[in-house]
Amino acid sequence: MGCIQYIKDEIALIRERDPAIKTAKEVFLYPSFKAIIRYRVAHKLYMKKHYFLARWISQRAARKTGIEIHPGATIGKGLFIDHGHGVIIGETAILGDNITLYQGVTLGGTGKEKGKRHPTIGDNCMISAGAKVLGSFTVGENSKIGAGSVVLSEVPPNSTVVGVPGRVVKRHNVKVPSADLDQCHLPDPVRTDITKLQEENKELRSQLAALLQRVDKIERK
Repeated sequence: MGCIQYIKDEIALIRERDPAIKTAKEVFLYPSFKAIIRYRVAHKLYMKKHYFLARWISQRAARKTGIEIHPGATIGKGLFIDHGHGVIIGETAILGDNITLYQGVTLGGTGKEKGKRHPTIGDNCMISAGAKVLGSFTVGENSKIGAGSVVLSEVPPNSTVVGVPGRVVKRHNVKVPSADLDQCHLPDPVRTDITKLQEENKELRSQLAALLQRVDKIERK
């Protein structure tokens, strides 16, 4: 009964978060569904120190779905992986509840650490397509990571991070709801900086022109 209820919960979760799905049967075709079900089995085996069998299940799931979840990772309830190809979750990663990952996301290590090498992701986080979160730090709850960002350091709760390397561009005390899956309408700090530089350059050119005019008047006298 527990297994059946878990599958029902996964079906409800995917139908809630993916507007493209039309029927419950389609869930059984989803790479996310297959990968997470197999992860749960592999993780139980891993915790019982059946390491080879756990890795065998996880590697078969990776080949079939394009989603590689190490059986040692700790994953809470309500994980949704949209599309999923290229998603990698490392051995010591810890994921809270109600997290959404998009294709190409990596929760990896830097290759320089021992022990806890991978990130901890708080509840209700969204990590957009192609983002890389690398290292043994925490991404605080209710945070968003923009598409293509590379996050290398701690992220406070209720934050929005974009860029390479990732920078916190928005932080407030209002909870970001897990149903907010907008990957596009995020601040662009690079564009903001370029716009500011353009404005400053325009102002400097104007001041320079005014100074040249004054010099020219002085020389004519």
